[in-house]
Amino acid sequence: MHVHAGTGDGATSPRMLQISLLVTLAYIVLLVVAGIRAHSLALLSEAGHNLSDFFALLLSWGAAYLSGRSPDARKTFGYNRAGVLAAFVNGLTLVFVSFYIWYEAFRRLLNPVDVHAQLMIWVAAAGVAMNGAIALLLMRGRQDINMRSALLHEIGDTLSTAAVIAGGIAIAYTAQHWIDPALSVGIGVMILWSSIGIIRESLNILLEGIPSGMELELIESCICAISGVNSVHDLHVWSIGSDTHSLSCHIGIADMRASESEDLLRKIREALASRFHIHHTTIQFEYAICDVAHGCVIPVSPGHEHTHEH
Repeated sequence: MHVHAGTGDGATSPRMLQISLLVTLAYIVLLVVAGIRAHSLALLSEAGHNLSDFFALLLSWGAAYLSGRSPDARKTFGYNRAGVLAAFVNGLTLVFVSFYIWYEAFRRLLNPVDVHAQLMIWVAAAGVAMNGAIALLLMRGRQDINMRSALLHEIGDTLSTAAVIAGGIAIAYTAQHWIDPALSVGIGVMILWSSIGIIRESLNILLEGIPSGMELELIESCICAISGVNSVHDLHVWSIGSDTHSLSCHIGIADMRASESEDLLRKIREALASRFHIHHTTIQFEYAICDVAHGCVIPVSPGHEHTHEH
């Protein structure tokens, strides 16, 4: 017996990402022009950092566009995994960005760079305002893993640009050039820590692992607690998208009328939806003891005993 309920995935707004792309591109141009005029390697490096974020946002926008497409005969689950794949790629780019920041910090510690501190501060201040505004815009979709990965890019940009301001002020008043790379090391640690979480979560979805925060034993106990359920086996739970969870299982029940089994199925669906937010289920009712081999259900005689590992 198969149930295909509608998903509750919140759509990532491509419009938000389009605005973010345009603003980020404008700021990259500003950084390049200001960096050349101020002879500031820090601003030019920040332009490269923002360029990586521009491509990350572009990837997220493309994934959000695909995620909004309806299922078809070839993609029966739709394109929800596109956003998860984009989040995984974005997480990897964050790792490379953090290592690049550490490389630049080490290089600047060995060879301090003189910059025009005032221009550096004003351009960085504009960057804080821009990245902060984009981050607030993206926070509306923070429950979506694709949007969260883009949001982390913007938060990292905001903090790194704020560090440029602090470094510019410190350099202007103390002439201690080691302050700027020291702040960059801390920012790189924060970006790397955040990216690991995104990579772990997106990879778990791509590998069809059990959704974060769920336990197979609790789901099985919830189903078995419903009157009329004798046993549960061949239980699988996975995520289609970041907020769309699916379940399939075999449930042993007593011989009953079709109307009674339909009522039991409704109770199981309601319990799974209310407790675990699982809305897409494929449930097979069985009236006799069965054996599972290579994914196929083979009826056997009642006297035959078997065990099935979950």
